[in-house]
Amino acid sequence: MALGALLCAASAASMAQEPLDYDRALRLSLDAIDKPVGEYTLQDRLRREVKLSSFLGKPLVVSFVYTSCSQACPATTQFLAKSVKAARQALGADTFNVVSVGFNQPFDSPEAMAAFARQNGISDPNWEFLSPDRKIVEALTRDFGFTYYATPKGFDHIAQFTIVDPKGAVYRQIYGESFDLPMLVGPLKELLSGQATRSGGLESVWTKVKLFCTVYDPGTGGYRVNYSLFVEIFAGASVLVSVAWFLIRERRKAKQQDA
Repeated sequence: MALGALLCAASAASMAQEPLDYDRALRLSLDAIDKPVGEYTLQDRLRREVKLSSFLGKPLVVSFVYTSCSQACPATTQFLAKSVKAARQALGADTFNVVSVGFNQPFDSPEAMAAFARQNGISDPNWEFLSPDRKIVEALTRDFGFTYYATPKGFDHIAQFTIVDPKGAVYRQIYGESFDLPMLVGPLKELLSGQATRSGGLESVWTKVKLFCTVYDPGTGGYRVNYSLFVEIFAGASVLVSVAWFLIRERRKAKQQDA
């Protein structure tokens, strides 16, 4: 992918007037990986204060937008919505959260973010649109490795979606106005299967099986259940049961002979 494709341009004219440092934008983005995101308080669409950490405990997908953008931000948000819907079908409806943050303050107000969500048809209950105070925008975007440039027509900014792990560290960056579904689902599966491995109980075992038994189908562009894995699991379990029964039977025979 050309580095230029990583940036959402406000207009061709603005790109001509403001040369973009693609290398620096990408470097800052990659440097944020594995680093923890700070604690920030933002406002939701109803002007309620919410802490960014309140969305953690499960994987979090973060996008930065500015609401006066007429092309790139709506297009990337709508594409993300399709990808999120497919990811929820593959991984579970409540397995991860999504937030979109308006970085153009004070213009990306809670009301503007609410209108942006409506205009782009976002009704996902686990997707929130947030407004930071302009005093924290620089630190917030730096933590996520998000770069943007003011231009006469708006902003040019890196086309980036960030996946944050359940503990609050940047786990993966996804680039481009569109991307293949595994680029989103793959990292989420890695994080979720890791959680399932660390937790106990029948529910977590089922979650782990469900995650590992979904495979990407390039023909449909979605995920489907890989029943061959269930067959392999059943076959493996059958072998273990047979071996266990054989050992138990042999032990009983040995006891009877000793008696």
